[in-house]
Amino acid sequence: MPHTPPPRTNATFRPPVMEARRWLEGVEFPPDRPLINVSQAAPVDPPPEALRRAIAEAAMTDPQAHLYGPVLGRADLREEVASQWAQAYGGPVSPDNVAITSGCNQAFCAAIASLCGEGDEVIVPTPWYFNHKMWLDMSGVGVVALPTGDSLLPDPERAKALITPRTRAIVLVTPNNPGGVEYPPALIRAFYDLAHAQGIALIVDETYRDFHSSPDAPHDLFTDPDWDETLIQLYSFSKAYRLTGHRVGAMVTSAARLAQVEKFLDTVTICPNQLGQIAALEGMRSLRQWLSGERAEILARRAAIEAGMPPLADAGWQLLGVGAYFAYLRHPFAMRSDDLARELVGKAGILALPGTMFTPQGDTDGAAQLRIAFANVDAAGIAQLFQRLGALELPLAPPSVSA
Repeated sequence: MPHTPPPRTNATFRPPVMEARRWLEGVEFPPDRPLINVSQAAPVDPPPEALRRAIAEAAMTDPQAHLYGPVLGRADLREEVASQWAQAYGGPVSPDNVAITSGCNQAFCAAIASLCGEGDEVIVPTPWYFNHKMWLDMSGVGVVALPTGDSLLPDPERAKALITPRTRAIVLVTPNNPGGVEYPPALIRAFYDLAHAQGIALIVDETYRDFHSSPDAPHDLFTDPDWDETLIQLYSFSKAYRLTGHRVGAMVTSAARLAQVEKFLDTVTICPNQLGQIAALEGMRSLRQWLSGERAEILARRAAIEAGMPPLADAGWQLLGVGAYFAYLRHPFAMRSDDLARELVGKAGILALPGTMFTPQGDTDGAAQLRIAFANVDAAGIAQLFQRLGALELPLAPPSVSA
C-alpha cells in the first residue's frame, strides 16, 4: 500500500494546559490546603463592569453586532489601535497597518501562513510559547530552537548563525512567556536590524505589553519609516481587559501583508467577534486609569515574587526570570520537571507547568525548570505557594547536575 502521510495534528503535542488539568483527576484537596493553580496565564475575573455594559447594550440595541463584520476587524477599533500605537511608540501607524483577529494566537497563525511554505524555517528562542511551536509543527514549518540559557535573553549573533535560505522569520515574545523577562529595547532593535539585513520578518508578540515594568515604549521599531517591511507585531486584548473568552487580538504590519492575512482569516473565522471588539474599543477609550491599576497589581505581585525568593533560594531554587504574569524557576530536585510537576499536585497542592513543555524534547534546561503563572495569585497566595515549594522533601540533584 502507498505510504499515507499522517494528519497534520499528529505532528505536534497535546495542548499543555489541558494536559496538566488531567493531572487533577481523582485528587482531593483538603480545605486547609486548597489547590493553588498557577498553570495558565489568564485572568479568571470577568471584564470590568463598563465593558460588560458595553457588550450588553450592543447585544440588545445594535443589530449589526450579531452579523458578520469586516474580515480585518471593525474600522473604529483599527483606528483606535493605530492612534494609540503611534502615540505610545512614537512612529507612524495607520489603520491600514492594523488587523483585528480572533485572539493573538490566531494573529500568529495568520502571520505564519502569510510568510511560510512547506519546509521553511522559523527561529524561536527557547523556552518558547508552546502554542507557537504547535502551529509551526502543524504547518510543516521547521522550528529552529535558539537556546537562551539562564539569562532567558536570546543572542542576536547566535540567531544569525542559525539563518539559512529557508529561514522566513524570527519570533520574539516580550515580556516573555514563559520566562517573564522583558527584552531590553537595544536587544529588540538588534534583532530587528538582523531580520531587516537578512530580508526576513521579525515577529514580536507583545501580548503582555500592558504589564511592562517600564512606563516608556518597550522598543523604537515603529520610528523607522519602513518598519512595516520587517516588523509583524502581535497583541492581545484578552489580558489587559479580561476578554479571554471573547477572543480579540491584533496584528500590526504592512497593508500588503494584511492583504494576504485577510485570505487566512476569511477562511478560518470570517471575522473577529463583534461584541468582543466593541468591548475592546470601550476599554481602550475609557479604561486607561483602570488598566493602570491592573498593571500596578501585577507589578506588586512581581515584587512579592522577588521579595519571597531568599528562603526558596536557600532550599536550592533559582529565579531565572519574572515579569508580566510569569516567574520562571530552576528547581533543585533529582527528577525531571515533568515528573516534578505531577508530584506537586499531590504533595503540595500546586498545579504548575514544567519547563519540558516549553523546550525541545530532551532539553536538559527544560527538565530543570518550572513556570509559575501568577495572574490569579495575589501576594498572600504567592507567599503560600513559596512556603509549600520550600517545604518539599524530595531527593536533591547533585550540585554539578542541572537536570
